Amino acid sequence: MHLRIPFSFFLMPVFLFALGISINPSGYRIVLTFIVLHLFIYPASNAYNSYFDKDEESIGGLKHPPAVERDLYATSLVFDGAGILLALCISRQFAVMVFIYGLISKAYSHPSIRIKKYPWLSWLIAGFFQGLFTFWMCYMALNHRGFDVILQADIFIPAVLTTLILMGFYPLTQIYQHKEDKKRGDLTLSCLLGIRGTFVFSAAVFLIALPGFLVYFKWYFGWQLFYLFLLSIIPVLAFFSRWFLKAINNPAKADYSHTMRLSMISSLSLSTFFILLYFVK
Repeated sequence: MHLRIPFSFFLMPVFLFALGISINPSGYRIVLTFIVLHLFIYPASNAYNSYFDKDEESIGGLKHPPAVERDLYATSLVFDGAGILLALCISRQFAVMVFIYGLISKAYSHPSIRIKKYPWLSWLIAGFFQGLFTFWMCYMALNHRGFDVILQADIFIPAVLTTLILMGFYPLTQIYQHKEDKKRGDLTLSCLLGIRGTFVFSAAVFLIALPGFLVYFKWYFGWQLFYLFLLSIIPVLAFFSRWFLKAINNPAKADYSHTMRLSMISSLSLSTFFILLYFVK
């Protein structure tokens, strides 16, 4: 349960965005890259995080997390190692990036470093590695490219936009965990900002990211993709706005259920768009 494999699929839009702008990736690379990240590396990170957090209240993907045992630590390392070995079947560069991602995810949770307890540092690192870094990692794996590709404008721009979106969502994923985080001494960004501040901050980041996406799709793909992206993002904005108003009037609504619903709507909406992008671009 602590692997939280279904929860890992909320990060699927990053993979699908990289796939959407890819040029003729092989089916082998698509399947293997997906398996490495969503069935091994992300679950390994989830399990490792759960082991050191020992949450008693809701966490991403688990409303009632069971108590953790020593086996969970070993399981997270086994999944991590399996993911790296599978990544080698694609390329050494991909395997190196998967290894680095795993190290950062461990530093995020491990008590000797625990990036999670530093509000702004954790926001920057989570946004960078789950966004731009993962986008690069996926694109390189899918297209059999090396590190030389990462600063090309047509790759760098969508990678940065991915980071911005994740930086907007990141504080919202912490908004229902204030009590648990404070109990452990973790000053997360959402704890620092408060409930109202978290919504305002996330909305401000979205206001920067969304026009960037629209300009990107218009510039690189034309008006058709511009309007398709606009349509795909409407359900996300509608739910976020409605939840914002409810939580301002009743802070108890800044809860696990609303956070998971926003994550689900966002993942489905963006994943659908990026799949369409792959076929119609």
